[in-house]
Amino acid sequence: MTPFTTFTAVSASLPDADVDTDIIYPARFLLITEKKGLGRYAFYEKRFDPAGAERPDFLLNRKPFREAGIIVAGANFGCGSSREQAPWALADLGIRCIIAPSFGEIFFGNCFKNGMLPIVLDGEPLARLRADAEAGAMLTVDLDTCLVIRPTGDPIAFTVDPWRREALLNGWDEVSTILARRSDDIAAFERHQQLARPWLWQRDAQENDAHG
Repeated sequence: MTPFTTFTAVSASLPDADVDTDIIYPARFLLITEKKGLGRYAFYEKRFDPAGAERPDFLLNRKPFREAGIIVAGANFGCGSSREQAPWALADLGIRCIIAPSFGEIFFGNCFKNGMLPIVLDGEPLARLRADAEAGAMLTVDLDTCLVIRPTGDPIAFTVDPWRREALLNGWDEVSTILARRSDDIAAFERHQQLARPWLWQRDAQENDAHG
């Protein structure tokens, strides 16, 4: 997974509330299981008409917003079904950060698992960022300091769970996170098991000898 440290990109405002995962990634594309290339299907019904032509009234089809990497969204973004293709499609589209008052719970967790940073903000800080996004401003999200830096230079602070922040900063998926945080425990367990149940390790030893 690509680490998320500091990310600078065009921002876009999608203020509608309750944008569910079926809007983000329509169900008719669920038979596609490859991550690569899914960006073409993100917001498909909103981006394209029935003939497949771009809808000029959809924000992400217009400059500079078609280059957006940061979305300032409405409340309950990513609600609905648990389909992981929704964050896959957004990531493939180039979106790495979504800022909203609230998120669908499963979508929120899936963002972190796919190298994306969902930020919960509300009130006046969100209003300032939405104004920036409506203008297509460049924003910088610094996960190390937990700040969103605006074109005016005044930063807006945000919070993120420490363990999720650490995983994003290091580019750890779930397996990498366990190996990094519990490596001593894993090694101790393996040493104990090798002594208590050596027959479980005989096949590995034989295979290593065969390839050594």
